[in-house]
Amino acid sequence: MTTTVYARVESPLGELLLVGETAADDGPGAAGAAAEVAGVRLLSLSMPGQKGGTVVQDGWRHAPEAFAEVARQLEAYFAGRSTRFDVPLAEGTGTEFQRRVWAVLESIPYGSTVSYGEVAALVGASGAGVRAVGTAIGRNPLLVVRPCHRVIGADGALRGYAGGLERKKLLLGIEGGLERKKLLLGIEGGAG
Repeated sequence: MTTTVYARVESPLGELLLVGETAADDGPGAAGAAAEVAGVRLLSLSMPGQKGGTVVQDGWRHAPEAFAEVARQLEAYFAGRSTRFDVPLAEGTGTEFQRRVWAVLESIPYGSTVSYGEVAALVGASGAGVRAVGTAIGRNPLLVVRPCHRVIGADGALRGYAGGLERKKLLLGIEGGLERKKLLLGIEGGAG
């Protein structure tokens, strides 16, 4: 039996909602809540006002202790001390196509950006498939951790982000991705 647990964590993006699942250990020797949350796998990371964001459901258990390591890694990321996340993710979410697109997102290096068309080509869905790729990226349930913010328009413009373009801009700014892209495109000056 799995239990859904959640916690809220403050961040420069606003309050993040972390949702995970864990296998409950009801057998002899279980140490209550601590044993139950030991094996949490992250299902969702969403933020206030996010398009399609997760909402806490009845029956979910508030368990901030289950997300202590995720919270630590998020804090390090936002402070510029970490460039990647190493947290267990829940399996089986999304369609097969979405999982292929999400795997590409996970391979985009910190501080780099790619276009929607480049992602489409990597999953074999170029041409008209770019729109399907954009939809799959928009359904990514793990904002920040699975870096969909690193996908931009072919012209270098910021396009779609479930958390809002200002947050996408902030994340790329933390990573230095906006400045590197401007250098490549020959753009000087403001945050554009």
